[in-house]
Amino acid sequence: MSPLSSESLLPPRPLRWLFLDLNSYFASVEQQLDPALRGKPIIVAPVGSDTTVAIAASVEAKRYGISTGTPVWEAKRLCRDVIVTPARHERYVEIHDAVIAEIWRHVPVTHVCSIDEVACRLLDNENSVGAAMALARRIKAGIRAHVGDCLTSSVGIAPNRLLAKLASDLEKPDGLVVLAAEQLPRRLYDLKLRDIAGIGAKMERRLARDGINDIRQLCERRPRDAGTAWGGTNGDRLWYLLHGVDLPDKPTQSRTIGHSHVLSPGKRGAEPVRLTARRLALKAASRLRRKGYASRLVVLHARFEDDKTVWQVSRKLPSTQDSFVVLAALDALFPHLAAEGARRHGGLRVRMIGVTLAEIAPVAGDQGSLFDRLDPDDPLARETRGLALSRAMDRINEKFGRHAVSLGPQTGSRIDRVGTKIAFGRIPDLDEFHE
Repeated sequence: MSPLSSESLLPPRPLRWLFLDLNSYFASVEQQLDPALRGKPIIVAPVGSDTTVAIAASVEAKRYGISTGTPVWEAKRLCRDVIVTPARHERYVEIHDAVIAEIWRHVPVTHVCSIDEVACRLLDNENSVGAAMALARRIKAGIRAHVGDCLTSSVGIAPNRLLAKLASDLEKPDGLVVLAAEQLPRRLYDLKLRDIAGIGAKMERRLARDGINDIRQLCERRPRDAGTAWGGTNGDRLWYLLHGVDLPDKPTQSRTIGHSHVLSPGKRGAEPVRLTARRLALKAASRLRRKGYASRLVVLHARFEDDKTVWQVSRKLPSTQDSFVVLAALDALFPHLAAEGARRHGGLRVRMIGVTLAEIAPVAGDQGSLFDRLDPDDPLARETRGLALSRAMDRINEKFGRHAVSLGPQTGSRIDRVGTKIAFGRIPDLDEFHE
């Protein structure tokens, strides 16, 4: 079957998705909050050190070649006037929530894809080119008028979400691009394979071995042949998506809750690492309870100073939400980390430490314990008390701040400050800033 005959069998492909990408989001929020920063090259960094990297760059900074991931020292070399501002993750979540509320005034939000990306499904009375573009302009104007005039956005409109995302990247900042079915897939031929989400260096090499070096060569294959080159199940999905078919999403399920932290150079020894891991475990356990899950596995993972690979060790748990049970398991795992550090360095030198609660499942119901009248030293009675105390700590920290009550030392020179941060692809609830 030729590519032409394959395309002739495609279903109708109306415009179904509007994808909005806020431009230089963290930096734009900082400019919105501080008028003195507007119109100036700024970068947002996690800590005040030249050895860290930019997590966002303003539109003005990008003109100097500065982008997300640029080391602070290099940003200062590229632009001597660049301003470095510390990240304020709680404010980014607050502004994000305000943006989502504004979008809802115009169209239902179908997917919140990240802190700065939103996808909305268009109805039949919204999906003509004229109607969809008018809707996009109203949303963009509403965000600037009601949330902040520094918050520009680029919008892509297309038959499916992948193409709408690609369209939003074609004009930045403040762009608006429509990819209609009659333009596909030819309109995509100037893009690189790596511009498509899911194609990294490894997949690019795999496709090249099969004679596919660009989007045109992929699209000119028959769907089955393109799928064979991609490999794996549903390998032909990308062919259909690039031709504008709106395929249903693959089901996903959250299976872990965790946190990690990059330690400052002076806090990479055994005791600061142990205390930081405990703090991360408490944060993860608090999230576990708030989301109504229980965990059966705790994983301690780390990166050492001399190695980019992740070292990890795990321990089974009884199905639990109890911070005390999690901390006891973590204490049992830490000697394995210390032994690995001694083997590598003669002492522990950890650059990144993380704790993940895995094998999570929803708690079926919440009722009074059958074991609260047992002997106080009975293990079941201790677990009942531990979970009750853990929940009480959650309520106190929510009311009075995340450092109001905790387990173990939280101040002094032995431990880095561990705060909630925004990970790409996961937006923390505002409650997490109390944990």
